[in-house]
Amino acid sequence: MSARALRAGALTLAALAILAFGGQSLGRLWHMKREVDGLERELASLRAETDRLSAAVGALRSDPESIERIAREELGFVKPGERVYKLPPSGGQ
Repeated sequence: MSARALRAGALTLAALAILAFGGQSLGRLWHMKREVDGLERELASLRAETDRLSAAVGALRSDPESIERIAREELGFVKPGERVYKLPPSGGQ
């Protein structure tokens, strides 16, 4: 075999190896890009939730009406002398 044929064969093998491993790398790169996009969306959602919760904490620290509303709606508290009437849920009729 000539040196030229050996170089051509080696070059062909190198090209095939690059294509084989490069194809896998492109697939992994595409998968990782999709994962990063999903994580960025999740991060944006978590930041929005953090902002919402921070605003709620601020209201609870500075707004007595917010505290009263939560005490009434979520905990069922009433003021002295008030009467609470609980009605059954409507049946949709």
